[in-house]
Amino acid sequence: MSTRTSAPTRREQILREAARLFAERGFHGVGVDEIGAAVGISGPGLYRHFPGKDAMLAELLVGISERLLSGGRRRVAESGGDPEALLAALIDGHIDFALNDRPLITLHDRELDRLREADRRRVRQLQRQYVELWVQSVREVYPSLTEADARSAVHAVFGLLNSTPHLGPSGAPAGLLRRLARGAFAAADGG
Repeated sequence: MSTRTSAPTRREQILREAARLFAERGFHGVGVDEIGAAVGISGPGLYRHFPGKDAMLAELLVGISERLLSGGRRRVAESGGDPEALLAALIDGHIDFALNDRPLITLHDRELDRLREADRRRVRQLQRQYVELWVQSVREVYPSLTEADARSAVHAVFGLLNSTPHLGPSGAPAGLLRRLARGAFAAADGG
């Protein structure tokens, strides 16, 4: 039985192209006409889907934070209580994000401060929850790590994995990223 993925909605197409354009040229360097042209509609036609560019940016950055957290929670539920399997699943899930959503990483790095305060707080809240999933998982696999050291190691691994937009068009191989992430956690544990 084959699984067929449905075609992206117009709204999803707009968000994907907005993310790409914002990442390439910056939020203020892109107009609604350019985003519209990228998806084959007029700039003003975008207003049927979004109130403006600010709403697109908010949906992109809040949306990816929600998606990472929900994916992390799903991996926790699917791990069956196996700490090694959970950490491996968290790493693989974040690698998938880092390789497949590179414009969103760039966008987050450059444009988070452009969000309205409430949206920025929401992104940070979601990110903290996502980090805590990882911290707990890392401490279960490496129980000698303090909470502070585990949190530092998690942020370092995120920095490593989220560096993929800076590695050229193809990024880094997933296997290499996986080994580097696991190696960083082992090094934090002194091993």
